[in-house]
Amino acid sequence: MWRRSSCLSQRRFIKMGKYDVKRAVIPCAGKGTRFLPVTKGTPKEMCPIVDKPTLDYIVDECIDGGITNILIILSEGKDDIRRYYHKDDDYEKELIEKGKTEFASIIHNVANKANFYFTMQHELLGLGHAVLQAKEFIKNENFIVCCGDDICTYEGDAPSKQLIEAFKKTNGHTIVGGQKVKHEMISKYGCMDINREESARLYSLKGIVEKPNIEEAPSDLASLGKWVFNSKIFDYIEKTPKGKGGEIQLTDAIALMIKDEPVYFYDFVGKRYDCGDKLGYLKAIVDVALKRDDLKDSFKEFLKEKDFR
Repeated sequence: MWRRSSCLSQRRFIKMGKYDVKRAVIPCAGKGTRFLPVTKGTPKEMCPIVDKPTLDYIVDECIDGGITNILIILSEGKDDIRRYYHKDDDYEKELIEKGKTEFASIIHNVANKANFYFTMQHELLGLGHAVLQAKEFIKNENFIVCCGDDICTYEGDAPSKQLIEAFKKTNGHTIVGGQKVKHEMISKYGCMDINREESARLYSLKGIVEKPNIEEAPSDLASLGKWVFNSKIFDYIEKTPKGKGGEIQLTDAIALMIKDEPVYFYDFVGKRYDCGDKLGYLKAIVDVALKRDDLKDSFKEFLKEKDFR
């Protein structure tokens, strides 16, 4: 495992509560086949949304949720991600000497906004297998998993914070994060088989049906790339048999856990974009640009000039 320390590691130690979550795992080992040919040379997570990589929006959401330590899981050909979060004193100095202090501050903040760690998934054997690579990093702590190509925009609390608060409310039981989707779209996702609604937006689960036929889907609540776990999830991943293609799926590990203890679904507030999908990626670019004070007015004028007939 590679560690790239930041100034955060110098902060005074603060005692953590039993259900606090300060660690995040972001799997970024996938090949990005849906985005070929660009992903032949560029990790899909580094595709820009305006002027930031897709991954950096996910990192910022984690930080908004109170996360200070982030493990990014890589595969061969993903060194660009590690370089992006690497502190570059020489480049900062060069920018300052040229009077470009604003840009120097930007790249300084990228490298120092969290403690970043990196490890490799040498064999791409599914999301469960990817998360298992974090066992050494997590040890006995709680953590959130956020997929590396799903970003969210939000006005209030970050979705990561919402899920962590739900985790605390349920005394540290697994939280599957997601939202209600259109019924005709549920066959694309892990679908929640609900036991009951425990409180607003929080549901206990009977099970998860992976990509069900539309007519057989038990609900329209879909898992959307965010989970909060305690360290027991690693035991269940290690017990999970390999499925299609020899892959170990995280959903299958959660299904095993449901047999032994409560697992919950939280319907988070925020707009989610699947940036591993071309249309989802384009939607994210447009919506993010329209929220930017430095771009929104001129971008709106540009869009008004277009004939969309």
